[in-house]
Amino acid sequence: MFKLKLPTDPRWANIAEENIEEILTDHAWCEQKAATNAITLFTMLPEQTHIVTELLLIAQEELEHLRLVHEIIKARGYTLGRARKDDYVNDLAKFIIQGSRQDLIIDRMLFAAMIEARSCERFKVLTETIKDQELKEFYHELMVSEAGHYTTFIGFARDLGGIEKVNQRWEQWLNYEAKVIQSYGKSHTIHG
Repeated sequence: MFKLKLPTDPRWANIAEENIEEILTDHAWCEQKAATNAITLFTMLPEQTHIVTELLLIAQEELEHLRLVHEIIKARGYTLGRARKDDYVNDLAKFIIQGSRQDLIIDRMLFAAMIEARSCERFKVLTETIKDQELKEFYHELMVSEAGHYTTFIGFARDLGGIEKVNQRWEQWLNYEAKVIQSYGKSHTIHG
């Protein structure tokens, strides 16, 4: 579906499972950032009512995911932990075109789509590999949600920039992301 060029090594799930508290904390902050990103995107397109409406729903859903992760953290006797940067996301952000307003908005949509695609793929790996049944089911539900967000973001990019142009740019994003992700998959983080 996403055409990611480099799949996650299934051994990443073993690394993640070694420190569930760290993965859950990292995941919680990823959800916070995803909600913030949806809000930022709709502030860039206030005249696009249908996009604003959908982005508000995504922001609410991401905040609900944050709440659910936090509930799991609390139920397991962990604490949330401090916010941390996401090097993978920061590396992806370097690829965003800073040209015209429209090009910037389209690339911000593709940036969001890429993060959702990789997150979905990582959740799939967790679902297939992790031994913790509660988290297996939880990550399966989130995998489905992230796939929907990916579809929404890439759909908005195509609506705003045209299918052919956006598909060409998406291919560039896929190639860039494949280079970026080669440096990740070795730490106790969702994208790490």
